[in-house]
Amino acid sequence: MSLVLVVVVGVLFGVGFHLLLQRSLIRIVVGFVLLGHGANLALLVAGGPAGAPPLLGRRGEGPMADPLPQAMALTAIVITFGVTAFLLALAYRSWLFLGEDEVQDDVEDRRIAAAEARREGYDEEDGG
Repeated sequence: MSLVLVVVVGVLFGVGFHLLLQRSLIRIVVGFVLLGHGANLALLVAGGPAGAPPLLGRRGEGPMADPLPQAMALTAIVITFGVTAFLLALAYRSWLFLGEDEVQDDVEDRRIAAAEARREGYDEEDGG
């Protein structure tokens, strides 16, 4: 069962990163959500098998569960929810102003890349 969960974590991370590299803002948000779910699942898999509740004064059957992965997963869920809400607000705002959810090219990045290409071409002609 642990191997299946590891494969699911890998698929969630792979699809999440693929969607993050797209130009559509909604796909970017969905990619971030998938990465969050993959991280939560990875934390729970790293925690190992379930055990007795880690409560003081009670002795359950078998070893106690480690509460740290569960606490970290809960924190990751809250952070993912907050960032997702922020990204959705940004996507909605972009859609209101531009009428589309595509990320535009940065004109300054294009200018810098063109200047760098011209400089490299100039250096090759000089031999240095």
